Amino acid sequence: MTELHLWLRHETRTTERRTPVAPSDARRLVAAGVTLTVEESPQRVFPCEAYEAVGCRVVEAGSWTGAPADAVIVGLKELPDGPAELRHRHIFFGHAYKAQPGAGALLRRFVAGGGTLFDLEYLVDEDGRRLAAFGYWAGYVGAALAVLHHRGALTAPLRPTSKKELDDGLHPASGDEPFASLVIGALGRSGRGARAALAEAGLEPTCWDLPETRALDRPALLAHELMVNTVLTTGPSTPFLTGKDLAEPDRRLRTVCDVTCDVGSPYNVLPVYDTVTDWADPVRRLHERPALDLIAIDNLPSLLPEEASTDFSAALTPLLLEFGVGGEWGRCLDRFTQACRDLEPDGRENGSSDA
Repeated sequence: MTELHLWLRHETRTTERRTPVAPSDARRLVAAGVTLTVEESPQRVFPCEAYEAVGCRVVEAGSWTGAPADAVIVGLKELPDGPAELRHRHIFFGHAYKAQPGAGALLRRFVAGGGTLFDLEYLVDEDGRRLAAFGYWAGYVGAALAVLHHRGALTAPLRPTSKKELDDGLHPASGDEPFASLVIGALGRSGRGARAALAEAGLEPTCWDLPETRALDRPALLAHELMVNTVLTTGPSTPFLTGKDLAEPDRRLRTVCDVTCDVGSPYNVLPVYDTVTDWADPVRRLHERPALDLIAIDNLPSLLPEEASTDFSAALTPLLLEFGVGGEWGRCLDRFTQACRDLEPDGRENGSSDA
């Protein structure tokens, strides 16, 4: 393979403990001839020593800005606000192609520096299916938090845990009565994770997917006590909840977890809130009478950092070994190029190209 230099950056978000490359897969990359530089990171779930042991070079956190021009910077969540010009090739979840807040500003930084964004959300096969995703664990953790809150057992602030510890809390205790739950997007990765967590909690959810959302039965939706949304749309669609629904006096729905957190997008299917929740305050009251509480945390899998990172890394590593301009990486590059062309004069990204 062509010589490749990957630079695994530190995540600046203090609650982000995941990594796109686990030490076990770093070993595989190094053995294949990849140069892998790893930044120090106090919160990363795997210690730097584990990367050093498999042949990686460890450097100071945030030093990617001075990395060689040919290095490919690999991360997960948002970049820091600087530098203003991004000159490298970057692999991470950019959230920049659907007119999200800050999308245009990020793309302008790449245009200014001549760099490239390979957005992991758009690393897809020929049929548009994502090739590396945290969706299963996002759905699992989101549904688990929703159940715990609905039962009055969720404590804050949240902290990273293991699946075993989370499952121990999910198992129904004496006196925990079953309640009507709904998973929207039940057949996707996140939906499967949500269903698994609800099953662990002793619940049998109603499962909706494309047919049910195309002809939305709003009274049936509102008749459930708990709803987990895992649907991320790329074009106009019928909102699942509206302000009118919140005020509906006969609404039984009391707890909503929005796994997708598509807040700010014109295609958001839950346009009843405008800011996400977080680990410190995971639940927000959307309406008082009847009550409706929201969980909308945009890095849910980081609450199970080891399991989520291990699965994601196993899916991403074969793709990194084939990094280039064709195939799935070519599709990634094409989407970035189109988004830059669609930039409006004020720097916003025109979301219409996603339709």
